[in-house]
Amino acid sequence: MDLARVRALLSHHEGRVRHVYKDSLGFDTIGVGHLVDKSKGGGLPESIIDALLNHDMGEAWHALQAAQPWVVRLDDVRQAVLLDMAFNLGPEPFDHDGIKDWPMFIKQVETGRYAEAAANMRSTLWAKQVGKRAERLASMMESGKWPSDVPNV
Repeated sequence: MDLARVRALLSHHEGRVRHVYKDSLGFDTIGVGHLVDKSKGGGLPESIIDALLNHDMGEAWHALQAAQPWVVRLDDVRQAVLLDMAFNLGPEPFDHDGIKDWPMFIKQVETGRYAEAAANMRSTLWAKQVGKRAERLASMMESGKWPSDVPNV
C-alpha cells in the first residue's frame, strides 16, 4: 500500500487542523481527524505528547539562548530552571528587548549570584501564580541540584 497517498487522501477528506476543532459529530478533534474528546475515549498517545514536548522545549531553548547566550555556560540544573521558566512564561521575560520584571534576576543568574536569584524568584507574582513549581525551581537555582523525585533517565 502507498502510505503517502493514503496520508494525502485522509488529509484531503479530514482536513489538516492545527488546533482543536469539533468534528462533524461535535467531538473535539485535532490534526487529521484525531479524536481527543475525553468523553469518547479520545486523547493523544504518549509518543505524540513526547514529540510535542520535545518540539516546545526546543523552541523555548532556542529563544532563551538567542536572548541570553550566556545560558550555555550554566550547569545543567540551572539551565533546566531557566528552560522550565521560559517554557512556562514564554521567552519574553528573558529577552534583551523585552525584560520587564526580570532584569535583576537575569543579572543575578548571569553573575552566579544564585541564592539572590532564588530569593528574587520567590518574591515574584509568578511565584504566587505557580506555587510549588516556583519553590522547586528556586531551590534548584540555589543549590544547583536536581530534586530527588526527578528521575535521572
